[in-house]
Amino acid sequence: MRKEERFKNVIHWFIENRPVANTELTYTDPYQLVVAVILSAQCTDKRVNLITPGFFQRFPTMTDLSAAHPDDVLSLIKSCSYPNNKTKNLMGMAKSVIENFDGQLPSDIENLQTIPGIGRKTANVLASVLFNKPALAVDTHVFRVAARLGLTIGAKNPLQAEKQLVEHIPVHLLGIAHHWLILHGRYICQARKPKCSECGLNLYCDYYQILKKS
Repeated sequence: MRKEERFKNVIHWFIENRPVANTELTYTDPYQLVVAVILSAQCTDKRVNLITPGFFQRFPTMTDLSAAHPDDVLSLIKSCSYPNNKTKNLMGMAKSVIENFDGQLPSDIENLQTIPGIGRKTANVLASVLFNKPALAVDTHVFRVAARLGLTIGAKNPLQAEKQLVEHIPVHLLGIAHHWLILHGRYICQARKPKCSECGLNLYCDYYQILKKS
């Protein structure tokens, strides 16, 4: 199957079967989303959603977080993975946004990446979800699902995968495509035991076709 045809079939399936796909992180404003996304690195959204209510009660605004004591932040996020690094990133993020962007998250992906704790993946998530920018974040789920389906070929890192995906996915679908792929990876195309027999995409999937022959 040609790559263009594979993309067309996969996108059509998602449009028909997953017309609505959004982040599973709970948030009400840009400040809450950036905190949640930073916390979500190598941590489940479910765990993050358990942490954030207490966190936002203690630090309801970017200004409050920027003035926090590290021990107070750490105590609220210690059940999350890498709490020490995330404490540093959260506080650095808040201080940077206050000092360099007048307390408002920038919409530009390059500017977002100048903020502590915000790499390309996080910047793409924020730009897409908050500012409706044509960006596609590649996390471990997206990277895995895209490779198994055959949407990406030979991509050695998330940036290479992102470039291949962006080349073939229509601009107006880039935002939702991130959620399609991440949710598919989270619930169907799981890392250790993919549920291939339940997957509506197995007809177009390189991984499944190879599995059948083995």
